Amino acid sequence: MNLLDVLRFSLENLRRSKLRTLLTTLGVIIGIGALVSMVSFGVGLQRNVTEAFTANDLFTTLRVFPVKMKIEEAMSGNLAGAMNGMQQKTRALDDSAVALIAAMPEVAIVFPENTFPVRIRFLGRETNTNLRCLPAAMGAFKPYDRMGWGAFFTSDSAQEAILSYSTLGQLDLSVEPIEKDSAHVRRTLRRVPADSLLGAEIEVITSVLDLGQTMGMSGNGRLPFSEQVTRLRIAGIRPKPYAFSSPQTEGGILVPLATGKRIPRFAFTSMWSLLRRSQAPEGYEVLYVRLKKLDDLGSVRKRLEELKFSVFALADQFEEIRRGFLMIDMALGAVGTIALIVASLGIINTMVMSILERTREIGVMKAVGASGRQIQAIFFFEAGVIGLWGGSLGVVLGWLVSRLANWIANIWVAHQGGAGGEIDFFYLPIWLIAGALLFSLLVSLLAGWYPATRASRINPVAALRHD
Repeated sequence: MNLLDVLRFSLENLRRSKLRTLLTTLGVIIGIGALVSMVSFGVGLQRNVTEAFTANDLFTTLRVFPVKMKIEEAMSGNLAGAMNGMQQKTRALDDSAVALIAAMPEVAIVFPENTFPVRIRFLGRETNTNLRCLPAAMGAFKPYDRMGWGAFFTSDSAQEAILSYSTLGQLDLSVEPIEKDSAHVRRTLRRVPADSLLGAEIEVITSVLDLGQTMGMSGNGRLPFSEQVTRLRIAGIRPKPYAFSSPQTEGGILVPLATGKRIPRFAFTSMWSLLRRSQAPEGYEVLYVRLKKLDDLGSVRKRLEELKFSVFALADQFEEIRRGFLMIDMALGAVGTIALIVASLGIINTMVMSILERTREIGVMKAVGASGRQIQAIFFFEAGVIGLWGGSLGVVLGWLVSRLANWIANIWVAHQGGAGGEIDFFYLPIWLIAGALLFSLLVSLLAGWYPATRASRINPVAALRHD
């Protein structure tokens, strides 16, 4: 009996019990389908976050602070915990520090980061948002090299502004067709041509504390704030953001660096700002550093720390995010694995029943010279065929389920006024397809080991007496 004979016997045995084989294979299909769809969801989420980091060049971004801070404590709102790390003074972030960092060959651009809350007024509408100051050179870097309409700043001192797509929506305006039955309609958006906005004047309103009148504040204890209006020309509009984009880069209003410095405003925008200024040396609050290559991150960080700067890299936080996604993938994969293990019990049951029905046939094959290994191989082939077919169709089922779920999720996101374009919440890479097929085959072979071993040990004399 050669290999072709073994394969022929296996397929013939499966064909004779079609219903039983179909039901057993169906269990494998459902198990693999569940495994593939669940793991592809976790992989899809990780892929979206990774692409968002890459699209914004966050992997090559550093922020330099003038004090030692516990970033995790600050981000969680624990100011007392963050203050414990602020006692050690570091180097001041002044113009000489900017020049020193800019001279490093690995640094592409560095500038003082300046963001503060403002109120904007345009076409009779007002909204609160954040204003971010950027140098004109940032127009060559991601994500600011991608403009929806218009162009980036012409210079660092231009009286220009760039509106984000979301800020335009806050003003109840849209430069794109408004889809029916969407959240945009419920917010009564008004569609306007983008060309009519470019070059138009927008008012930036800030609050200023009049220190000359603080001694004469009213009896109710209110500080004498006044509003200052700065008029800017709209130079461009940012495109609709990708999924999982950072609100810091895709939201608010952008102005040139020097122009932002001229806008009058109250210096302290939060309690955290007050605490940081009380501990920090004179100079800028934070410097934004963009590197040329990701490989230079470690060496540049080390040199900056040796120069007594405090450094924070978002790439470090991404490692924590990746570990979190790994745990999610493992949990989702475990659910699918349980379904596949249940299916493997069906394989064992099917093949044990097959042995009982074919005991006399096995005895005849052994009587005419078939060895125990050849009998074992027949049952292993049967289990392998069930696993391979079930795995292949299970991958197809998992893909169909993920596409359906992705379609439903995108409809929901669109109705909520989410990011533009289709979002791939599920992602099915080649390694997942190959892994699912191999895993299905392996589980099926393991499930077939006991029946195959039992069949190979059948006594031919006793088998021939079997009815």
